[in-house]
Amino acid sequence: MLQVTPLFQFREVHRQYASFDVSASVKCSRCIIPPLRRILLLHPFVSAKKSPRMCGIWALFGSDECLSVQCTSAMKIAHRGPDAFRFENVNGFTNCCFGFHRLAIVDQLYGMQPIRIKKFPYLWLVYNGEIYNYHKLKEQFEFTDYQTKVDGEILLHLYERFGIQKMASLLDGVFAFVLLDTANRKVFLGRDTYGVRPMFKLLTDNGFLAVCSEAKGLTDITHSMSSPPKITPFLPGHFEVFDLKPTGKVESIQMDRFHCCTQEPNHAAYDTVERLPSGFVPETVKSNIRSLFENAVRKRLMAHRRIGCLLSGGLDSSLVAATLVKLAKEEKLKYPIQTFAIGAEDSPDILAARKVASYIGSEHHEVDFTPEEGVKALEEVIFHLETYDITTIRASVGMYLVSKYIREKTDSVVIFSGEGSDELTQGYIYFHKAPTPKAAAEDSVRLMKELYLFDVLRADRTTAAHGLELRVPFLDHRFTAYYLSLPEEMRQPKDGVEKHLLRDSFKGLNLIPDEILWRRKEAFSDGMTSVKKSWYNSLQDQMESEVNDYQLEKAPKTFPFLPPRTKEAYFYRQVFEKQYPGQAEWLSHYWMPRWINATDPSARTLSIYKPDKDQ
Repeated sequence: MLQVTPLFQFREVHRQYASFDVSASVKCSRCIIPPLRRILLLHPFVSAKKSPRMCGIWALFGSDECLSVQCTSAMKIAHRGPDAFRFENVNGFTNCCFGFHRLAIVDQLYGMQPIRIKKFPYLWLVYNGEIYNYHKLKEQFEFTDYQTKVDGEILLHLYERFGIQKMASLLDGVFAFVLLDTANRKVFLGRDTYGVRPMFKLLTDNGFLAVCSEAKGLTDITHSMSSPPKITPFLPGHFEVFDLKPTGKVESIQMDRFHCCTQEPNHAAYDTVERLPSGFVPETVKSNIRSLFENAVRKRLMAHRRIGCLLSGGLDSSLVAATLVKLAKEEKLKYPIQTFAIGAEDSPDILAARKVASYIGSEHHEVDFTPEEGVKALEEVIFHLETYDITTIRASVGMYLVSKYIREKTDSVVIFSGEGSDELTQGYIYFHKAPTPKAAAEDSVRLMKELYLFDVLRADRTTAAHGLELRVPFLDHRFTAYYLSLPEEMRQPKDGVEKHLLRDSFKGLNLIPDEILWRRKEAFSDGMTSVKKSWYNSLQDQMESEVNDYQLEKAPKTFPFLPPRTKEAYFYRQVFEKQYPGQAEWLSHYWMPRWINATDPSARTLSIYKPDKDQ
């Protein structure tokens, strides 16, 4: 039985938090801890300044178990919003609940979620992300009764005016959302084109729906099914519609795509960059690439917390960092941009990043990396990643450790990075082996559609693990759609150099040093280690002592789904199964190079690979 009880407070319920305030709470006779109408907890050092929207979302519809028991699962994603969180159940649906973890707050009235406004009291919204064009949309559609200063409020106005599909298609940004319409008894889920912001769902046969930013927040959800329901990533670029039953249970009635990476987004009509010159004359194309890329970086300056940038000294991160520093000066930011590199003292990345930072004038930080430290972090990294993909784990270790440094040693919170460029611009070394320009172009699109399983997953989890917010200008909707619309021959490697078109577009501008502009691809997981011994080789040596030949021989029996073929892969799978037993299907396939008979994803195993030191 559920009954409403008055306001009460606890003090020092958790050493990390200052207070525990509950208004209009709900009490369950089966529980020692009452399920709660609204819980708001604030970290004692929360800033009152406006902040970015990196957070963790969690929602239940039709729970068979007391909500206070279920809510403990939401705490597994507390790292995504370490400053404050709220649980709130829905009026009239006592078995439906929203959970929200926030990186920081705007104010106690409007900064937290679920977002509700007076004009639409029947709408409830939790979202994770940033909507870069919300000011433009407010003006374009004359939403004069905007109630808050929160970018996400635009979803409520767009939905009420146009419905869910057009609403989603007009959003220029990165997002994952759960929108509840109690007037029409509908639940909506949606996720951005590339899945930059994560979202997972669990749906039982009897209509119990659970949603969370990370899968770990769903693994211990209690349900009434005899067999465990699947936890699946929500598909990027899609929205789903559910009917909400009087019981709080749901039924899926529509699942559709609202945007594909090869299509110009609907919101382009309202972009700050006007219509681009048409045609494929090389100089026109290169000018368009520069304009769209600069616009992608500029719109992502939307932040009231300090901005920094990961800098490996490769082409992609260097272009992002240099453009960011340039625009920060134009926008008169009151602080210098911090850049962050990780690697051994003599690693190619550290040396190249140092050169770039000096050239662009950033406040540069170097984080020392040793293979021993990397091996020690593997289990933590796999826990946060929720995958056993080989190259994702290798590349994540450095990013996880540099993110840890940023959180502990600096005040940068919004972190720019170069993710997405390799997939978009055919930057992987194996593209040199593409049989035709058409095959290369098709594989580029495949990689873009799978980003949420690999590179975007890595970038989100390693930064969110330390309460940082990631921004990825190379995955700007308009920039990617334009680049993918170019002739196939124009996008392929040229003169033995991958990403030739991108490099050529910035030639002669003195944005970054020429030697960096034309620096060949160096895998992040390899470039950060000593030229004497790579991270790849260090891992192989370590795995010889972790996994024996007999275990590897029996791998197909031990792990019948995607059996590991190397000792390193076996070790990662062991760790994953210990942390997430029975969830191997979260990974559909290993990331591997195409057109080469590869058993390992490392660039160092390819005959066409040339390490930086050999050039």
